[in-house]
Amino acid sequence: MTHSIMLVESLGVQNWTYILVGVTFAIYIGIAIWSRASSTQEFYVAGGGVSPLANGMATAADWMSAASFISMAGIISFAGYDGAVYLMGWTGGYVLLALLLAPYLRKFGKFTVPDFIGDRYYSKTARLVAVFCALLVSFTYVAGQMRGVGIVFSRFLEVDINTGVIIGMLIVLFYAVLGGMKGITYTQVAQYCVLIFAFMVPAIFISIQMTGNPIPQLGFGSELADGSGTYLLDKLDGLSTELGFAEYTEGSKSLIDVFAITLALMVGTAGLPHVIVRFFTVKRVKDARKSAGIALLLIAILYTAAPAVAVFARTNMIETVSNQPYANVPGWFKKWETTGLIAFTDKNNDGLIQYVADASKNELVIDRDIMVLANPEIANLPDWVIALVAAGGLAAALSTAAGLLLVISSSVSHDLIKKILKPTISEKGELVAARLSAVGAVCVAGYFGINPPGFVAAVVALAFGLAAASFFPAIILGIFYKRMNKEGAIAGMVVGITAMLLYMIKYKLGWFDNVLPDKSDWWFGISPEGFGTIAMILNFIVSIVIMKFTPEPPKDVQEIVENIRIPSGAGGATH
Repeated sequence: MTHSIMLVESLGVQNWTYILVGVTFAIYIGIAIWSRASSTQEFYVAGGGVSPLANGMATAADWMSAASFISMAGIISFAGYDGAVYLMGWTGGYVLLALLLAPYLRKFGKFTVPDFIGDRYYSKTARLVAVFCALLVSFTYVAGQMRGVGIVFSRFLEVDINTGVIIGMLIVLFYAVLGGMKGITYTQVAQYCVLIFAFMVPAIFISIQMTGNPIPQLGFGSELADGSGTYLLDKLDGLSTELGFAEYTEGSKSLIDVFAITLALMVGTAGLPHVIVRFFTVKRVKDARKSAGIALLLIAILYTAAPAVAVFARTNMIETVSNQPYANVPGWFKKWETTGLIAFTDKNNDGLIQYVADASKNELVIDRDIMVLANPEIANLPDWVIALVAAGGLAAALSTAAGLLLVISSSVSHDLIKKILKPTISEKGELVAARLSAVGAVCVAGYFGINPPGFVAAVVALAFGLAAASFFPAIILGIFYKRMNKEGAIAGMVVGITAMLLYMIKYKLGWFDNVLPDKSDWWFGISPEGFGTIAMILNFIVSIVIMKFTPEPPKDVQEIVENIRIPSGAGGATH
């Protein structure tokens, strides 16, 4: 017994990472081989026979991306109260999706969001615009996932980020191309188990360590375990103000920006094509509702724990690093330095790490994406726990990347080739086209992972803004307003996505001015992450105004819209 304990302790983080990542990857590949798709229906919607529990778990994994696992708690740990917009927006958006969209889209019975829009608005142009929007949203989103994969590999397998991204690409390529939605669904069930275990185990460890409470959701609001009688949040507020930062529990964003970001994330969630498509994989409409509820409960486990993880990580980081001699920094600091995601510059040559709010005096740069991944190391947790977090981060990034790649491949093969360019293509030809477009999508995703456009959650937030600006109004009006016609929907989507793109290009990338404009230039004080709300409102206005001056939809389309919302016959999809 003593010998086996010593063996476990001597393995080290890297060996544990090889073991845990290797085992989980072997499981994913095994599932892909077992569940490989043999028809387009299996490739696109897993044959439509997935159980509500399996679909709920797969949806939760699809939904909880690298942004949720790696980056959300990192953002909250730096933004404090302001980071709550991500919790409110993403969780609220999922409720909106489950109640307003999932059951009706399932009853419509189409494979993809562009398929719904193309048929509902009886127009190849509408389908083409929807394909463009789906590809734009998915590529923006997948860029964040591949960056997450690169970060995990670069630190824990001690390879450079580019090599890490290529390894991740090959794994996703294998099970997405071979298994399609069928392979992805059952792989995501396994990935949910891995990622939730990997997120919660260190959170429980650190909660006990810091507050004596084994429930992280309660621990971050508890008193410290050192007997001082000080609450953890009060201590973090004190540490933050000492270094010149704002109090952790105080917000600095304007109310309108908080509202705009939250709403953009909510309606963006309801328009995300890779999540919506999951509800086409169940047998009946009531199964779509059931799986949405199960997924919400499973997502809530991580989302309610994220604020606690953020507080634990921020407190430990400040206490471990701030004003400490650089010569004495722990081993984890030096290892993360090699990735370039944490950097120390001794500006006053005193050998101490000055971590302060004043940029002219601050000597430490920390990439917020490392907070969750480095948290177990900072807290001196066992090596296997540190390695487990690496496996969890990869599971989160790869599960969402696979879902997005399927959206991209089905948009190209089904909506573009089958429905527009070559309607006579055989099922076998369509399946080949789907697999080839998945290969192409993986290559583009890998490029974004190697040349990342920003930290994970910021990139993902922009994808939500694009989904809000383009899909949400067209889907909602398509379900609940039978008078809505193709002219209005097309005009609304084009105006919405264009407005969002122009705002992103100007205020996020600085292309127009060759310099990033100041926050004071934001329209109405709304950040690029929140501008999806304004673009969505523009979409609604343009859609309704154009609709008023153009012909009604055909009677058969209006009847389809009536049928989508009628409960009777809800046992099957309307084909």
